[in-house]
Amino acid sequence: MTERISLPQARRIALAAQGFGRAAPAAVDQGHLRRTVERLGLHQIDSVNVLARAHYLPAFSRLGSYDRGLLDRAAWGGRRERRLFEYWAHEASLLPLDLHPLLRWRMARADRGEAGWSGMRRFATEGRAAAMAIRDRIAAEGPLAASDFEDGRSRSGWWEWGDTKRALEWLFWAGHVTTATRRGNFERVYDLTQRVIPAAILALPTPAEADAARALVDRAATALGIASEAELRDYFRLDPAACATAVAQLVEAGALIPAAVEGWSRPLYVHRDARWPRRIVARALLAPFDPLIWERMRTERLFGFRYRIEIYTPAHKRTHGYYVLPLLLDERLVARADLKADRQAGRLIVHAVHLEPGAPAHTGEALTGELERMAAWLGLREGPVFAQPL
Repeated sequence: MTERISLPQARRIALAAQGFGRAAPAAVDQGHLRRTVERLGLHQIDSVNVLARAHYLPAFSRLGSYDRGLLDRAAWGGRRERRLFEYWAHEASLLPLDLHPLLRWRMARADRGEAGWSGMRRFATEGRAAAMAIRDRIAAEGPLAASDFEDGRSRSGWWEWGDTKRALEWLFWAGHVTTATRRGNFERVYDLTQRVIPAAILALPTPAEADAARALVDRAATALGIASEAELRDYFRLDPAACATAVAQLVEAGALIPAAVEGWSRPLYVHRDARWPRRIVARALLAPFDPLIWERMRTERLFGFRYRIEIYTPAHKRTHGYYVLPLLLDERLVARADLKADRQAGRLIVHAVHLEPGAPAHTGEALTGELERMAAWLGLREGPVFAQPL
């Protein structure tokens, strides 16, 4: 039987699944942060730091101001503090440790040269001895970054990587090494996986690929609340066939409920544990890589909001700006702001603001409040400075 759902209700289900509509805690502790990351399944990592690094922002959007050191320690602290690990999931991501066994199939594929970028795959075959020699050096000397190797000076993009960096990244994809920490410029420092990931996690059994895919689809459905098969597959970037099988099995088990939303042509699924709130009260600025909006067609269907990242668009061709954050106000995306943290002057620069058609009258006030809260969280004492009147 297919559940018939209105578009407003689908939107509320999606927002609730993503952690919106709950009162922010008076003081955020490690437990709040842990539950947020577990709810979302991952925090995407991105190198752009014009405002704040992307992995810090989803927790701020849901919890409000918090000590970013909590996330740093959970991601890159000592083994007793570590609650997260880095790996390729949606993209480069921070993930809860209990997902490590569910992604070992991807590591095994990379080890066989069946996953990862083409420039890395040769290290699974003819370049394997060279890659393992790099691993042996890390084993002997301790954690190392690409810049610690003779030809590994820090470079700005994949197309500029030398062989050492490519080998390190293959070792990372294949699970031989992982991220021990990040240096001040956010450079990844690699160490042997067994010296970073807690022994109790490494001792967990490795599920078969089909079982791992089913568990990952279930996690994706929990995080999304309501989603199409393509959206479930996209969350952890699964193979189409594996995802289709997992969805069918989860439907048969009752974990996913077939659904249809008015005006949508594709079949949908609601997770059996999804909340069905009658109303969502929320106010948040969303990072470009926030899982609520990272799947752009889903964002358009749910919110009627067309959103694109324009970082790589020439300045004169941008519509809304370089680093643009949508504003969520209750159940709608009502505005977007192009932001930059001027750390030297202690200002949050608001290059531009664009209101959506039909945005409520108090949108400007709500946006200003969120910008002030963000500036305080980032330690920008002068607060938001608007390039143009709001």
